Amino acid sequence: MPLLNKLGTAASRPTAPDLRRLRIVLTVFFALDGFIFAGWVVRIPAIKEQTGASAGSLGLALLGVSAGAVITMMLTGRLCRRFGSHRTTVACAVLLSLSVALPPLTHSAAALAAVLLVFGAAYGGINVAFNSAAVDLVAALRRPIMPSFHAAFSLGGMVGAGVGGLIAGSLSPTRHLLGLTLIGLLVTAVAGRALLRLEPPAAPSGTRGKGSAPRRLDSRTRGLVTVFGLIALCTAYGEGALADWGALHLKEDLAAHPGVAAAGYSCFALAMTVGRLSGTVLLERLGQTRVLVAGGATAAAGMLLGALAPAVWLALIGFAVTGLGLANIFPVAIERAGALAGPSGVATASTLGYGGMLLGPPAIGFMADWFTLPTALTSVAVLAGIAALIGSTTRRH
Repeated sequence: MPLLNKLGTAASRPTAPDLRRLRIVLTVFFALDGFIFAGWVVRIPAIKEQTGASAGSLGLALLGVSAGAVITMMLTGRLCRRFGSHRTTVACAVLLSLSVALPPLTHSAAALAAVLLVFGAAYGGINVAFNSAAVDLVAALRRPIMPSFHAAFSLGGMVGAGVGGLIAGSLSPTRHLLGLTLIGLLVTAVAGRALLRLEPPAAPSGTRGKGSAPRRLDSRTRGLVTVFGLIALCTAYGEGALADWGALHLKEDLAAHPGVAAAGYSCFALAMTVGRLSGTVLLERLGQTRVLVAGGATAAAGMLLGALAPAVWLALIGFAVTGLGLANIFPVAIERAGALAGPSGVATASTLGYGGMLLGPPAIGFMADWFTLPTALTSVAVLAGIAALIGSTTRRH
């Protein structure tokens, strides 16, 4: 009987080809998430006009995405432990695809906020679920491939934004976002079927896996998970701040042409994508601690240049350097938290990280009112430097 048990265990263990297929399928889900989210973002102006919302009421409605995501993330960690991260990923992908079609059906800011809570819940849920699955795969492969998944998210976002921008003038928001629903459901049907057929890699530490009781975490482990969550917060703060305020800084403070100002975030996003595509090589050569410290220091220097440069071209270089610096910090922080505490660790770090993305834009706005926008943007550099300092303390752990 023991021999039969051993043979059964070996037979159910994912093979190398299975792990390669799992990596491809998870990459598809990361890209789909970025594609759908970016497609929604580029239609926000049209949705604002349709609902007749003021700038203030639209801002409150948009908080529904972040609120839904943050509220759902901790719950998703429990769902992953109970049903498995693969099933949870597929379920959240279906919900994400369906809910992106809802905003054009609303005609008031209150109704928009309500449907964005659902969209945000799906967005937060799928982020925890596929990051948890990716953490297990990273452990099984024993290669630091986490940045490649986040590069797929960035590439999906760039494609989604590009396609959305091209068809914005010819398709109504209703047809565009309904198209995203159909694409999302089709991709989920194909990739989800493959994902559900693949056995999740065994959790090395016993903290993960469907149906297994999570290991009781001691205070030291919980503290480390919080530390990595704070690193994620510091870097996500910068990403949110640049997305909302970068173009305005270039246009109003440096008198950039509107087209050039709009290119500011593109420079940042493209550099972040390039940084993530090279992340596995950097992690293999330098190690996680050096990547965290060097990335934080690079982002701090780049943001100081981007915020305080007297010329547009220097600011654009600063934005690009910032993107390169921040590229791999968030993926590494999420992977380390997941390695320590499974889906609960991913959920905790993700909640703190997306909380930073939620905190960044309004914090920059308040500081811009008190001081100036360039001064406010230097807070991104400060937090990136703090992330580097915190990262340096994790070496011994």
